[in-house]
Amino acid sequence: MFELVFLGTSASAPSVQRGLSSALVMVNEHRFMIDCGEGTQRQLLRTGLGFRRLDKILLTHGHLDHILGLGGLASTLGRWEALEELNIYGGAMTLARVTMLMEVVFGPGQIPNFGVTLNLLEPGLLFEDKNFTLTAVPVQHRGPDCFAFLFEEKERRPFLAEKAEALGIPHGPVRRDLTQGLPVTLPDGRVIQPEDVLGPPQRGARLLFAGDISHTGSLHKPAEATDLLVVEATYLEVDRQLAKQHGHITAAAAARLARNAGVRQLVLHHVSRRYTTQQVLDEAKAIFPDTVVASDLDSFSVHKDKPIATRNLRQRQQQVVVNDKTGGSERREQ
Repeated sequence: MFELVFLGTSASAPSVQRGLSSALVMVNEHRFMIDCGEGTQRQLLRTGLGFRRLDKILLTHGHLDHILGLGGLASTLGRWEALEELNIYGGAMTLARVTMLMEVVFGPGQIPNFGVTLNLLEPGLLFEDKNFTLTAVPVQHRGPDCFAFLFEEKERRPFLAEKAEALGIPHGPVRRDLTQGLPVTLPDGRVIQPEDVLGPPQRGARLLFAGDISHTGSLHKPAEATDLLVVEATYLEVDRQLAKQHGHITAAAAARLARNAGVRQLVLHHVSRRYTTQQVLDEAKAIFPDTVVASDLDSFSVHKDKPIATRNLRQRQQQVVVNDKTGGSERREQ
């Protein structure tokens, strides 16, 4: 299961209701922040999730509205939080800008008192554990080295309880071992193989997160049968020439991608202040009805065999006492 929390959903500049681009994907004990626009750390505090285990940041590209929050966040983590390392992943051009930003915050050649490591992103497998994989998917925007990120649960073989009952397999550790692919010996001496009680492999949940893109073509294959597709909706069709000029797509183009790829649900973000949320939603839903326009602090829980659960975390900020010692300056895009 993947949980996705939007920290900022505005395009280019913040609005009263929307902060700049950032999101958090949580998988078991792992946390991956995707982009870090200005004001991200305050949004993170508002969710009540805090900074714990926040050691991996994935950058879709190097435009300033997606990275300017890194300086303040790194300063906070280095000064106030017990974090041993911070791994930042991005393309070569993106990391060059991040390096300059870190030098502004900490001084030339200086880093915080914990290790900030800049990791060069290349297309392909980025992270793997026993439950899921994370793949970097190259996309087109403006400039080189732009990426989307595909989170995939590994295939699992379902435990067939009716077969276990027919074989007289007791509940408890024996069934657990079979579920984990281990043969077991029953008290009567029978050896039960996992194949006797496990069904055929079934794919797990899939979450594809794309930031700014100018074309959808590179996303058609990775988006196939995805449970949750997240992609920008900076412009509407009436302004599609502006979208092309600035390296973005329209809400309609995002919806066509979702429809053609057979995704379960589409979530739009990176919304321009020139449109209302309803205008963006109406354009997309006319093509792909299962569309949501994300708001800041919206949360989506993605299961393979369950409806995608949604909620907003604003109410949690009233339950959290924040020692607000955040630092770092805030600037704008480009």
